[in-house]
Amino acid sequence: MAESLTEQHLNEFKKRLKERYWQLRQEIRDELLKTDEEQYIELAGRVHDPEEEAVADLLVDLNLASISRHVQELREIDDALIRIAKGTYGICVDCDQPIGLQRLTANPTAKRCLACQDLYEKTHGVTAPTI
Repeated sequence: MAESLTEQHLNEFKKRLKERYWQLRQEIRDELLKTDEEQYIELAGRVHDPEEEAVADLLVDLNLASISRHVQELREIDDALIRIAKGTYGICVDCDQPIGLQRLTANPTAKRCLACQDLYEKTHGVTAPTI
């Protein structure tokens, strides 16, 4: 049986989530500023052949992919904070059973218990590792 979350646990998770939220916002801001400074035009303007142009395309795509991952994590953090406010944090969204403390400690944004997450990944083609 999973250990129930205490008020202290909830406060600690809330603190960790908010700290990560602000860290991600800063990382997104820094990446956007960096991307703004290294516009594709500049990168492409320095290339001399198709291979270098492909590298410039890849660098731009990598920056955008990184920002996209950060935005997705922000959404997951927002969802977790909403679950804390509603009193449903630590309860699996699929089976309504408690999510283990160890799982939440490893991944504070987890919204499914380990069994439901495993099933979700198998049925939805998700290849991310289960935490």
